[in-house]
Amino acid sequence: MFLVVYFFIGLFAGFMAGMFGIGGGSVRTPLLYAAGLPLLSAFGINMVVIPFSSLVGAITHRKNINWDYATYIVFGAVAGSITGALLVGVIPTILLAIIFVLISIITVFGIYLDRISPKLHQKINPNAKNMAGGMFLISLIIGMRGGSGGSLFPPFLKMMKFSMHKAIATSLFTSAFSASAGALIYLFRGDVPLIPALTVIIGSIIGARIGSLLSLKTKPAWLKAGLSMLVVILSLTVLFKALAV
Repeated sequence: MFLVVYFFIGLFAGFMAGMFGIGGGSVRTPLLYAAGLPLLSAFGINMVVIPFSSLVGAITHRKNINWDYATYIVFGAVAGSITGALLVGVIPTILLAIIFVLISIITVFGIYLDRISPKLHQKINPNAKNMAGGMFLISLIIGMRGGSGGSLFPPFLKMMKFSMHKAIATSLFTSAFSASAGALIYLFRGDVPLIPALTVIIGSIIGARIGSLLSLKTKPAWLKAGLSMLVVILSLTVLFKALAV
């Protein structure tokens, strides 16, 4: 019964990952924890699963990946993910939750920045340094609470003047690498139970493929609206969970 639950958690999180370009950890981790897994095991499984589901999504979205900046984006995300995974538990949960909510608000604002403040949007310089630095900061903050940063990658890249489909595709490609770096640390610590992890991986791969195919057929405006709502809901969930501890 538990394996069936793990499979459907993977399926749902994988679908959300493929649809919106997120890593899926903000959905997968709390659900695995609610299903009875220890928190560190939920963190570990999530990090191990993301490379598989993200890779499936990236392959499906491959034509939209921004290869001009991909190297710099991946470098910043991987460096932030490793640093964050090593610092898990160092900063109080409530402080991390507040920082995460603030970053979420900024990135959601960034999705619509071209409409809200065209002049400010024009001043943004989407160069390699800014992209690598932004991805490092996002991955660092979320890595310290057991995630890969994927939920905020697409909004950030959209703010960096990527089209919505390119932001989703490049985010999936980046998540495959950033999560792999963090996964190695959790595997080394022994925080990844094998059978539950394999079950979640299978569900996530199937979900990511379905979500990615649907995403390619969805209009950018709907993707922006859906991603914005998802980021807001996830950020509030993180905050409420931290306050309840």
